[in-house]
Amino acid sequence: MSSTSTLSLPLQRNARKKGFPSSPVTKPFTANLTFSFSLRLTKAIHVKSSSTAKFNEVVVDEEIDKIRRLQNGSDVRGVAVEGEKGRTVDLTPPAVEAIAESFGEWVMNRLESEGGVPVEGVRVSLGRDPRISGASLSAAVFSGLARAGCLAFDMGLATTPACFMSTLLPPFAYDASIMMTASHLPYTRNGLKFFTRKGGLTSPEVEAICDKAARKYANRLTKVSTTLSIPPTKVDFMSTYAKHLRDIIKERVNHPLHYDTPLKGFQVPFYSFYSFAFSFSLVVPRWNVPNHIPNPEDKTAMALTKAAVLENNADLGIVFDTDVDRSGVVDSSGNPINGDKLIALMAAIVLREHPGSTIVTDARTSMALTQFIANRGGHHCLYRVGYRNVIDKGVQLNKDGIEAHLMMETSGHGALKENHFLDDGAYMVVKIIIEMVRMKLAGSYEGIGSLIEDLQEPFESVELRMNVISEPKHAKAKGAEAIEAFRNYIEEGKLEGWELDSCGDCWVSEGCLVDLNDTPAAIDAYIYRAKVSDKEHGQHGWIHLRQSIHNPNIAVNIQSSVPGGCQSVARVLREKFLIASGKEKSLDITQIDKYAKNGQVG
Repeated sequence: MSSTSTLSLPLQRNARKKGFPSSPVTKPFTANLTFSFSLRLTKAIHVKSSSTAKFNEVVVDEEIDKIRRLQNGSDVRGVAVEGEKGRTVDLTPPAVEAIAESFGEWVMNRLESEGGVPVEGVRVSLGRDPRISGASLSAAVFSGLARAGCLAFDMGLATTPACFMSTLLPPFAYDASIMMTASHLPYTRNGLKFFTRKGGLTSPEVEAICDKAARKYANRLTKVSTTLSIPPTKVDFMSTYAKHLRDIIKERVNHPLHYDTPLKGFQVPFYSFYSFAFSFSLVVPRWNVPNHIPNPEDKTAMALTKAAVLENNADLGIVFDTDVDRSGVVDSSGNPINGDKLIALMAAIVLREHPGSTIVTDARTSMALTQFIANRGGHHCLYRVGYRNVIDKGVQLNKDGIEAHLMMETSGHGALKENHFLDDGAYMVVKIIIEMVRMKLAGSYEGIGSLIEDLQEPFESVELRMNVISEPKHAKAKGAEAIEAFRNYIEEGKLEGWELDSCGDCWVSEGCLVDLNDTPAAIDAYIYRAKVSDKEHGQHGWIHLRQSIHNPNIAVNIQSSVPGGCQSVARVLREKFLIASGKEKSLDITQIDKYAKNGQVG
């Protein structure tokens, strides 16, 4: 069957079809929101039906898989705009509507189970970054929330940390929040992040929401929706959030001469995708440099910030990603501080305030960072990659009676116990600004870079990628299979001098670095790290393989303290594992080949 149809429907016209109940329908209202889309069916779809299904479901596997594949760990991400080579649009308004409806129902069910009584008037806020797909997908979110019976609040342009804080700060204090963003990914992408007052949702929770949404999506004969009982209420939360951050700086600096303007005399440019409310109108001049990749790991972003710092003789430069849950800084000498350096800087600050604290990071950090933390009396806990994993690990450690005040990823994601375990790039910068001012008030003019001057950098470090050769729906299983084979090769002694890594009470087990406790976290992607040693140098580095949750590939990170060490490790990986095991047939190892042969990446 092949057909093409284009629909452009006002919201009030497309009432719910009978026979597919989901939530009560209330009287529609007239709104100026329209979804336009093309529905193309290029092959026959086999439909399974069951007369005993509770909701008379029509289960279409292909349609269900479309929604399930949008889950990326604890987020939802997909292609929202045409223009990306090799990718088709899959994050459509109908898909987003089904996911938002399922989230709304999930929130209501959670509140009912906690309170023991039915709830009404559940309030959910939505913020978004400046992507061009934001407006149409926002309409889909509001429609889905209305279907679920929730009241929606439109925050407009916002940040990820602000969305979570909108569930806590009065007078807003919403029951839940959604942030629409795809972080630093291309403009063609978009996504959703979910929050309640307890924090961000976990991967299993998002998986359950997407599974329910997939069935809703497959059951709808018309893939566009839209009956809204109440229009979203527009709110200005960002002004309240900005004041919240400013007040924290003022209170904790407690400047003896000018309390209300503690950064008077400081120059602090910041480099962001757009000028948002974090620009401290009372104490920091606005600074906006458009048209760049919004990523604190991006060399161009850091270089431009360095130039701004040096040109203006600034005290500090700040870099955010699009939704401001990640950050990086540049010190007064123009030195970029991101990755391991940013973790070290935050660890130095936190360990002054909380001696002996455990610092949780992902397993891509250097051996030198572990030593840096130990030298300051802290403990370093290596955990699996994924900011949600790292944060949840810190939460679990604190529940187990182990003080963990800082959780950070090398990507710039970071959370603090004092800030609700929230992944918050803005709050990280607030901590750094406070420390910068305190140092100057104490008579030190060395700048925040002096706090990490003894951190040694790895001699060599490289990240390579292996694409999984498979249909999208089989890619995750194929990737997991390859990484498990890697583990087996090491355990069987086939890679001489390589040993699965361990750290304290954590151990490489069940595809990830996990605690040996009664409640190990669910696995969202398979990951292994191995220590690498040889007779000449002893242990000189490590290799880390991880399955990407965003794309069908495997990331290979290698660090070494000796010249040529990373290339040597890459050769062993290529010859003694990938080729010897036959995995080069299911993986595109072009980058590994090139680096192993001539030491070049790309």
